[in-house]
Amino acid sequence: MRFKTDENLPEEFADIFRMAGWDAISVVDQQLGGTADPKIARICSTESRVFITLDLGFADIRSYPPTEYPGIIVLRPSQQDKPSVLAIANRIVMALHDHPINHELWIVDDRRIRIRS
Repeated sequence: MRFKTDENLPEEFADIFRMAGWDAISVVDQQLGGTADPKIARICSTESRVFITLDLGFADIRSYPPTEYPGIIVLRPSQQDKPSVLAIANRIVMALHDHPINHELWIVDDRRIRIRS
């Protein structure tokens, strides 16, 4: 699987996915910081990358239908500090081993993962 992390996530987030053996880059790695959301979504689709973000706008299935993208993961931690966000990254990696994302929207909070196809 291939992933792209949003600029609103710590760089270590992509590192966790790379350490799990996946191809992961960040928006910042590609000098796409400040790029409009629709363009980021198109780039992820073109590159066949699952997009991971804190931006709740990507959870709007009318704007970003899951079937049109390799996958979208929206994080909803109770706190957006680095340790909380990175803890969620580790939970996602474990979940992906059991259920690879495939044209789905995942909403991930501190306790659960909701999946929408």
